Amino acid sequence: MPRVSEEYIESKRQKIISAAHNICLRKPVGMVTMTDIIKETGMAQGGIYRYFEDIDDIFRAMILDMRESYSIMDLTDEILMNEDNLSPSEISDRICNMLADRMEEQLMDIQKINFDLSVMAINEPSRTKKILGGIKSEGNLEHLTDLTGKMLSKAYEEGKIRPKVPVEDIVSFIAASYSGIQMNCIIGACYRESPMGGFKPRPLFNTLSQTIKLLLGAEAL
Repeated sequence: MPRVSEEYIESKRQKIISAAHNICLRKPVGMVTMTDIIKETGMAQGGIYRYFEDIDDIFRAMILDMRESYSIMDLTDEILMNEDNLSPSEISDRICNMLADRMEEQLMDIQKINFDLSVMAINEPSRTKKILGGIKSEGNLEHLTDLTGKMLSKAYEEGKIRPKVPVEDIVSFIAASYSGIQMNCIIGACYRESPMGGFKPRPLFNTLSQTIKLLLGAEAL
């Protein structure tokens, strides 16, 4: 039997990952089945199991692929590593504008899948833990909140901000607000006639930036 090349194996894996991604755009992640992936790829069930242990192994690979393909870490670094030349107020505006740009571009793509994964974490915590347990790389939001926390702590020590609440609470508020904006905009896009049908990322992120600046104190404005 001829030896199978690494390129061939990787192409098959990518075909399966891409199929899972496409299905997840049409169905909630928690409802996607191996049968769906078999139909999408046109591969036999045994063929898929040559490359992945089970459907959760496929989801794990899909998440890793999304983190690489849709990374905002370089953009985050570019803004936050320039902290000496920008005020905390300017950094807040730039970060929120960057997040609005990405959410507008990816709302019914990676943002929708991430939202589905959050729902899965509520309904199936053990399964979600299994999927994410094998992922060692840092996610976009984790990277953003980590660097933001360090930047704000430094700004506080240097007297550049006078936060109304502890810095760690502001960082937690940013993360929670991001998730809330994501959820409401996705629901609004899916159900345009709902009370949340008018929610758009940019106005919400603009309001978030203004709120952050108020929380940071008058010297940040």
